[in-house]
Amino acid sequence: MREKLRLGVYPTPLYKLENISAKYGRNIWVKRDDLCGVALGGNKVRKLEYLLAEARAWGCDTVFTTGGAQSNHAMLTAACAARLGLRCVLLLKKRGVTEHRGNLVLNDIYGAQVRFVDTDSYEDIYAEMDRLSEELEQEGHKAFHIPVGGSTPLGAVGYADCVQEIAEQLPDHGASLGHIVSATGSGGTTAGLLVGTRRYLPHVQLTGIGVDTDPFEDIVPQLAYGAAGLMGCGLERVPGDFQMVYHVGQGYAIPNPEDTPYIQELARLEGILLDPVYTGKAWSGMLKLLQEGGLGGRGDILFVHTGGAAALFAMDLA
Repeated sequence: MREKLRLGVYPTPLYKLENISAKYGRNIWVKRDDLCGVALGGNKVRKLEYLLAEARAWGCDTVFTTGGAQSNHAMLTAACAARLGLRCVLLLKKRGVTEHRGNLVLNDIYGAQVRFVDTDSYEDIYAEMDRLSEELEQEGHKAFHIPVGGSTPLGAVGYADCVQEIAEQLPDHGASLGHIVSATGSGGTTAGLLVGTRRYLPHVQLTGIGVDTDPFEDIVPQLAYGAAGLMGCGLERVPGDFQMVYHVGQGYAIPNPEDTPYIQELARLEGILLDPVYTGKAWSGMLKLLQEGGLGGRGDILFVHTGGAAALFAMDLA
């Protein structure tokens, strides 16, 4: 097993959503990874525990990463890098809300250097990352590159750890878990959940709710096999262990008007905030799938809350 840092506060809470369960006639639980103890929380911290451990092992003093203008991953990378005394450079797509709001305010608080790149292609951004890294190396620095979302096989191992944590929590809660559901935005979190469910909760089915149009039915298993190899456990798939359902709407990072009532409902019934880009779309997509019979008729459902609430302070709900 690869080395990792201890950046988050774990285990994060797991509990039943009593009011939501009563309304939808099914036991629905939540894994609160938005309460992981770093910044405003989120799934990326579990990935960064492995990725930044590797950066330190390689003697790097600078971390580069990327994402959209309001990227939660970028913000959490800035937070964790600051804690470790690493310089953080964020090359963000000049798309979406680029005003000084939401996560861009937090990036400044954490001391990250933010540069916008006017492109729709991450390949352009990675090329700029290489160029800037060469400049830093000439000044005596060493840079570590983290791709969008931290979605690498190594990063995905963090979410296999999460499933192990869930498996250890379940006996104290009396849940009869049949399904785990999470947002899928770059694939790494869902890949780790796939490895983890096969290893620690093999009776549980996994559903990823795609909030972007990438072919995650291919990306997720590829990352999962890589993560399993790093863990030394292999990945034995069975039919029906994983499904992808897409709920993108008008496009990535564009709020869906149809999701707003579901976001408001969870806030008003359970006091939990979702963002309109990732968790809001995933939550809405999950409940629609449940109502259509797409999550089977038996077994409790666990929704993994992957954070992102800062987006609520950057954009209006549609």
